[in-house]
Amino acid sequence: MTEFNIIPLDQVDKAWVDQLLDQVFGPDRASRTIYRVREGLDPLPALSFAALDDQDYLVGSIQCWPVALTDPDGLAYPMILVGPVGVAPDHQDQGIGRALMASVFGALGVGEKLPLVLLGDPEYYGTRFGFSADRTGGWTLPGPYEQHRLLALVRPDLPIPERGMLGPWRMI
Repeated sequence: MTEFNIIPLDQVDKAWVDQLLDQVFGPDRASRTIYRVREGLDPLPALSFAALDDQDYLVGSIQCWPVALTDPDGLAYPMILVGPVGVAPDHQDQGIGRALMASVFGALGVGEKLPLVLLGDPEYYGTRFGFSADRTGGWTLPGPYEQHRLLALVRPDLPIPERGMLGPWRMI
């Protein structure tokens, strides 16, 4: 089991992060639909983290992005897009991904009102973190994806539209 430290992602060379994500998701990762959702955005520094091993090598990263669900009437509902969550293949199943997610939850603080959304494995993110597709069935993305993998973590008292398109959130 590798020892690792979680630090803010902006303290790590962006080229290292790109190299890690290419290794985990493949060099064609930028052509995926989820990249269109966050097109032109920068990750949120306070919610993006890196995992370094005991020799200060990057072994994992998580990024969060400001996105919005725009309903059919054009009203935008801000959300936080979680991902990519990437862990080096030779460091998987060591708790790094869970520690990165815990860092995001810790940085959000108690009582966070913005929904979290991600495109990922329902069993992993549902069982471990409470994400589900219960409220995302009428949401769409700007390109191909598997609907059952569009997951959200939304407080039950938070009103969000049943239908809408997920895309970049830009405050004017």
